[in-house]
Amino acid sequence: MRMLRTYRLVVVKTRRVSKAVDMRVTGPLRAVVVLLLVGLSWLLGNTFFGGENNSIRSFFGGASEQPTSVEARPRRYKCGLSAPCPAKHLAFRVVSGAANVIGPKICLEDKMLLSSVKDNVGRGLNVALANGVTGELLETKTFDMWAGDVSDLLKFLRPLHEGTLVFVASFDDPATKLNDEARKLFEELGSTAVKELAFRDSWVFVGAKGIENKSPFEQRMKNSKSSNKYEGWPESLEMDGCIPLRPPLEG
Repeated sequence: MRMLRTYRLVVVKTRRVSKAVDMRVTGPLRAVVVLLLVGLSWLLGNTFFGGENNSIRSFFGGASEQPTSVEARPRRYKCGLSAPCPAKHLAFRVVSGAANVIGPKICLEDKMLLSSVKDNVGRGLNVALANGVTGELLETKTFDMWAGDVSDLLKFLRPLHEGTLVFVASFDDPATKLNDEARKLFEELGSTAVKELAFRDSWVFVGAKGIENKSPFEQRMKNSKSSNKYEGWPESLEMDGCIPLRPPLEG
C-alpha cells in the first residue's frame, strides 16, 4: 500500500511539474504570437490607410518623417539669361554657327530673330537690325562671304540710321569676301576684331550706328589647326547681355 501510494504521489507530482512547465513555456509563446499579430495588423493598417508620416521609421524612431521638398528649378529670363536685365535695357543672346553644320542664333527680348528653325540663316554673316530706341526688329539678312558678292553687304550697311542696333553671327566662313570698306563699316559700328577676321573664324558682334566707343559685345575665335574644336573650324561662340535703350533723338 505504501508503495502504491508512493507511486501515485510520484505520478501526481510529475503531472503537476509537467503542467507548470507547460504553463511557463506557453505563456511567452502566447505573448510572442500576440505581438506578431499586433505588428502585422499595424503594418496592414499603415499600408492601406497610413500617410507619408506613418512610416516604419517614424514608428520605431519616434519622429515623423518630413516630406522631401522638390528642388526649385532655376528661373529662366529673356533669351536664357541667368539674371534679368535692368529697366530700359534689351536682353540678347548671339550664338555663332558650329562648323558648317549647326546654324547660328540671334535672340532679342526673348524673340528668336535668326535660327535654323526659322530657316533664315546661311553661310557667311548673319545680320539682324533693330531699332535702338524701341528694340523693334527692322530686318534680318545673310551674306555669303565665300561665294557671294560683298557689294550686297555694303549696300546693306551704308544707309543705316543713327542708333540702329546691329547683331552679327558668323557661320562657316565670315571673311573671305570682306574688303577694306566692309571692315571699315563694321569698325564704325564699334567692332575691333573685324580688322583681323579671317577665313572660317568664329565671330559674334553687337554694335550700333553712331556708337561713340568700341562695343563691349564682341568675341572672335581664330581658325587654327592646333586649337580647332572641329576639323577645319574653331568652336562656336556664345555671347549674351543687356543693351541700354537709346533715348529718342530730338527733332
